[in-house]
Amino acid sequence: MDGIGGREVSSRVLTIPNILSFFRLALVPVFLVFVIIGEDALALLVLVVSSITDFLDGYLARRLDQISRLGQLLDPAADRLYIFAALIGLAWREVIPWWLVAVIVARDVMLAILGVILANHGFGPLPVHHLGKVATFCLFCALPLLMLGEAFDALAPISLPLGWAFALWGAFLYWWAGFVYIGETARVIRLEGDDGPGRSDTLDEEEVDGA
Repeated sequence: MDGIGGREVSSRVLTIPNILSFFRLALVPVFLVFVIIGEDALALLVLVVSSITDFLDGYLARRLDQISRLGQLLDPAADRLYIFAALIGLAWREVIPWWLVAVIVARDVMLAILGVILANHGFGPLPVHHLGKVATFCLFCALPLLMLGEAFDALAPISLPLGWAFALWGAFLYWWAGFVYIGETARVIRLEGDDGPGRSDTLDEEEVDGA
C-alpha cells in the first residue's frame, strides 16, 4: 500500500472500482459505432451508463478504500476516449468540422509530449488543473447536446446552439489549460535542477491529466 495525499492507495488491479473503469472503457467502441451510424439516442444512453459507472467507481473506491494509481489513470483516459469517439463520429457525419477535432486532438498530443518530457526528467503525469476540468466539462456538455439536437428535431433549436457554445468555450479552455501545463512542466523541471532528481510532486494529487 502506498500513501498519496495522506491516503492509502491499493496496489491491486482487480478491485471493483477498476472493474467498473474497464467496463466503462469497453463501452467506448460501442458508443463510437452508435455515433457513426447516427443512432444518437442509443449513443446518449451509452453515455448515461458510462457516467453512472464513472460515479460508482469513484464512490466505491473511496468507500471501500480501494483507490489505486491504475484507477487514477483509467478515469481521465476514459474521459478522453469518449470525447475523441464523439468528435470523430460527429465529424465523420459532418455534424462538426474536422478543424474542431484537430484543435482538440492537437492539445492532447502536446500534453502527451509534455508527459514524455516529464518522464525523461523522472517525473510523473501532471495533476489535473481546474481549467482542464472546466474544459472537459464543457466538452462533455457540448457533444451530448449536439447529439441530442441530431436525435430529436424538436430540441435542435435549443440544443444545437448551446452545444456549439459549449464546444467553442471548451476548445478555448482546453488550450488555456494546455498552456498552464506547459508552465507547470517548466516549473517541475526547474525544481529538479534545484533539488536534484527524485520523487515527483506531480503524483501527489488524486487525479492526473495525461493521454
